Amino acid sequence: MKKSARLMIVLTVIAIISGAVLSFMNIFAEPRIQAHKQAQLERSIGIVLPGTVQYETEMIDGTTFYIGSDANGQATGVAFKAVGNGFQSKLEILVGTDLAFSQILAITFLAQAETPGLGTKIESDPTNRDDTAWFTTQFQQLTISRDISYIKNQAPTQPGEIQAITGATISSKSVVDILNQAIQANREIFLNREA
Repeated sequence: MKKSARLMIVLTVIAIISGAVLSFMNIFAEPRIQAHKQAQLERSIGIVLPGTVQYETEMIDGTTFYIGSDANGQATGVAFKAVGNGFQSKLEILVGTDLAFSQILAITFLAQAETPGLGTKIESDPTNRDDTAWFTTQFQQLTISRDISYIKNQAPTQPGEIQAITGATISSKSVVDILNQAIQANREIFLNREA
């Protein structure tokens, strides 16, 4: 048998064994990954809908809404996912708003892999010792009667305005664009749903 034929057989066997091992690991890990994602979602709903002790999931026109309620059964708001492209990764944001979609209660990131040390400041900024989550904190109680806008190198002065991260303007702009698109689309879907 030629050396090249032997080498091809060996490589084929290694590829088959590697594929089988990866398939087995995926079967083993997938339920754990999904359980972790569900636990993260439940924690995140509590963050974006303050005071929520339970929530109901409602699917409207292919969009999932999480409607929170407090211990007395009073609605605390509605949460939904906003997904879009950042500078170098897909951003998945959970947004909590009041039921009228006039104010963001809070946001939190479910997934992001932006540039370490720059773009990752959208989630946590270790250089700001007073508030490492200062970027996301800006969205708490933010009026959304019109589109959110961002400004550079100064504090916001207008309703619906946030300050972009210096050195990560593209990531900041991406978050604002993703939120504006998701809020506009989901406001219409949620407010026009059949009661």
